[in-house]
Amino acid sequence: MTKFDVVIVGAGAAGLFCAGVAGQRGLKVLIVDHAPKLAEKIRISGGGRCNFTNREVTPANFLSENPHYCRSALAGYTPQAFIALVDQHGIAWHEKHKGQLFCDHRSDDIIQMLIKECEIGGVTRWQPCAVSAIRKSSEGFEIDTDRGMVHSPQLVMATGGLAIPKIGATDFGYRVAKQFDHTVVATRPALVPLTFDAEAWKPWAQLAGIALEVAIQTETAYRTAGGKRKGPMAAQFTEDLLFTHRGLSGPAVLQISSHWQAGRPIQINLTPQLDLAQQLMAAKLGSKKQLSTTWSQALGASIPARLADTWLQQAKLALPHLRPESAVAELKDKDLEALGHSANAWQLIPSGTEGYAKAEVTAGGVDTRELSSQSMESLKVAGLYFIGEVVDVTGWLGGYNFHWAWASAMACAQSLRQAEQPS
Repeated sequence: MTKFDVVIVGAGAAGLFCAGVAGQRGLKVLIVDHAPKLAEKIRISGGGRCNFTNREVTPANFLSENPHYCRSALAGYTPQAFIALVDQHGIAWHEKHKGQLFCDHRSDDIIQMLIKECEIGGVTRWQPCAVSAIRKSSEGFEIDTDRGMVHSPQLVMATGGLAIPKIGATDFGYRVAKQFDHTVVATRPALVPLTFDAEAWKPWAQLAGIALEVAIQTETAYRTAGGKRKGPMAAQFTEDLLFTHRGLSGPAVLQISSHWQAGRPIQINLTPQLDLAQQLMAAKLGSKKQLSTTWSQALGASIPARLADTWLQQAKLALPHLRPESAVAELKDKDLEALGHSANAWQLIPSGTEGYAKAEVTAGGVDTRELSSQSMESLKVAGLYFIGEVVDVTGWLGGYNFHWAWASAMACAQSLRQAEQPS
């Protein structure tokens, strides 16, 4: 039976980073992963350029049933620290809006960096290699793998979540957590497009491909790291929205999807910079123009023309007096105000999401109230650790989830214990 100081299950962002740091601390490390390709989630992220962190990371950018849990790890490993590592490896990068950092060339630059860090630390990597069983022993853990049994006093679960099953995502990490009597907060797709009833969505499906900046909000069930929740709270984002054949996507929708609760509405302001009711009322004074012309002028360049036309056609179903050919001066103030308000506060109830196949991450996971926030070690089983996406910490869109991978991995790696040397 082969022995290691630590076995890490999962060779994704968190697992590889943890392995490299632990190996360079002098630990004998084995990392195993069942997937045939290494770190595919890194490879496909950020349009192939990997949004590897965000300059503006704070605890408020993460969701969890235990919102303060992430504070220690984030404080212990900052975006600047990871940027320094990226620079050390000569990886060119650039910043997009809102602090998002991407590779100039390709995501593989980050993968190669992690491999080199593991090589420096003398890490042993078995891949593809499945783990079939894990048992607690008097000296630690016995792990059955495709390459035989291994023994280690410490076991790190870096198995990720359920998002994107086609690249190997499974529920193995959650099953191991439950095996060792850990609570798993209910999991669900996050950072995922929202879908709507096919019949109800027909008028909007023709707009597939149209994108615009919106303000979007919904009531959230999460507490924030800023304090205790007191009654309903609204999560709000101003980002780009994208119409699809089945519903809505784009950064705004991906962000709000992590907060959205099934059966609850979302509210979208299609013109965050314009009070449309006010615009229409002002345009009515002394005007002889048709509603369709006034509507287009009020919107200006704020909404694509196809969306503006469709919106007016749909509005007249609810407000029959608002025919596009009507003279705006003859329309009632309350109807014009209702039209403007409808676009500034569009309420709709999604029927669901595109599921784990299209989700970027998984919300929920191993309950952090049963893990040390300093080390990620189980408070129930000595030597057992959980890091990365398998834990109930979910970041916003924009590099936050990768930074949680780095920060939680670093906290764990620095806490791992070296085997005692014989005297």
